[in-house]
Amino acid sequence: MQKKLSVLVAACALVGLSACSILPERSDETKNWSAEKLYAEARDEMAGGHYEAAIRLFQRLESNYPFGTYAAQAQMEIAYAHYKAQDQAEALAAVERFIKLHPNHPQVDYMYYLRGLINFNDQLGFLSFIYEQDPTERDPRATREAFAAFKVLVDKFPNSKYAPDSIQRMSYLINAMAQYEVHVANYYYRRGAYLAALNRAQAAVQEYSDAPAREEALFIMMRSYDKLGMPVLRDDTQRVFTLNYPNSRFLNPNAAGDAPWWRFWSKSGPKPAPKDAIQ
Repeated sequence: MQKKLSVLVAACALVGLSACSILPERSDETKNWSAEKLYAEARDEMAGGHYEAAIRLFQRLESNYPFGTYAAQAQMEIAYAHYKAQDQAEALAAVERFIKLHPNHPQVDYMYYLRGLINFNDQLGFLSFIYEQDPTERDPRATREAFAAFKVLVDKFPNSKYAPDSIQRMSYLINAMAQYEVHVANYYYRRGAYLAALNRAQAAVQEYSDAPAREEALFIMMRSYDKLGMPVLRDDTQRVFTLNYPNSRFLNPNAAGDAPWWRFWSKSGPKPAPKDAIQ
């Protein structure tokens, strides 16, 4: 009986497989869409926040119509969609691919700008706004990469419409890199490594002379010289400090300080990919 049952199950399975093989495959509704329709549908998905669906349609557009303005536009849109989906690795890969394939594209400056923004918003970090954390307390790798990306844009395309905003963001990033050095200097100072604290504070003062963090860096230098038993250098640093920051909050710990410099920035993302190429 068991043997007959096994044979019956096997037979049913074969019949099922045979039935599946003769059923017509489900056709892809986008297979015969025009480039215009694919682009319009992809843009609708983007507008609705359905970034994965938009990416698939842009990829189909690029593969179906690999030549002409729509292919390049689709590549730009894919990079932007990955960014909006918060997939930074894929967004950066798409940006680099576009720059490599289209170094002379009329809108390539936008891709350099987008590359900077991807790293810039990674540097800001969503959690820092939830937990009120200074973003400069974290690994500065993204900060440096964002600065480098914006600098390339400004150097290569000084007349780009994205250059003014890039310059402003570069200024912010310089402040962030300076503040990171101050955080490290404070870390060493709290642990009694006064020479290491002094070195990091000096680096902040020398490399980022116009950054807001210079004030605290000088204060750390002054305290470190004191701990190291170097009164002459301590007094010299104190004179420089009080001359430049006579009302410093570090001289009056009970005074209410201004909001941290990094709070001025409202996190923002890039504009969608420009559509000048699509007529």
